[in-house]
Amino acid sequence: MHDSTTTQPALARTDSSRRTAASASSSSGTSTTATPSIPSAVPTVSQAMVRRLGLALTGGAAAWAASIFVYGTNAKGFGGRVGDLTGLLFQLGVFALLTVMFRTRATGSSRSARIMIRVEYVLLGLASVWSLVHGAAPDAVRESGPVMALDLFWPLSMLGMFVIGVKVAFAGRWRGVLRAWPLVAETWAVVTVPAFLIVGEPVSSWVGGIHLLVGYATLGVLLARRPELTGATG
Repeated sequence: MHDSTTTQPALARTDSSRRTAASASSSSGTSTTATPSIPSAVPTVSQAMVRRLGLALTGGAAAWAASIFVYGTNAKGFGGRVGDLTGLLFQLGVFALLTVMFRTRATGSSRSARIMIRVEYVLLGLASVWSLVHGAAPDAVRESGPVMALDLFWPLSMLGMFVIGVKVAFAGRWRGVLRAWPLVAETWAVVTVPAFLIVGEPVSSWVGGIHLLVGYATLGVLLARRPELTGATG
């Protein structure tokens, strides 16, 4: 009669621990592989901050509109300098608008949507340098080649804002009237420049000034009154 009993060597404590851990991992369906973090699409700005930035936009737009009503859009001398410096106040207000858009992901949460606003920051920054220098520097500096080259960024920055307004409308992250009003505001160059070319001064100045009040200044008021429509945190 043969003995059919077989024996196996005892498992070492480390082997037993490994098998227990493997079994627990398999039964629970979990994986120890680290997953890359995904950037949050949650707005990172408070409603109080949106209100303040909206008022900054309204103030800047109203200041530039007042200058346009008084001196026009193509003034020389003192009036031209006032126009440049109040234009700078408007540009600072647009920086405030861009900050709200960036913090609330108004153009979307994709990488390209965020890059779009960063590019506009650069264009607007260069245009703002022109406004400051052209409004405050001596005439010799104002008419220099580098300063004249910077002037190109004024229309480019406004064109960029128009593209951003279209993206905000299509992205649909801002709700209600704030979904559409950025596009209304950011048609300023699209409306004012053709008006200047077709009918000239002083009609185009009134068109530009009124459009600033109806568009950007009103947009700032809407941000101050209804910040929750941007998705900003309470």
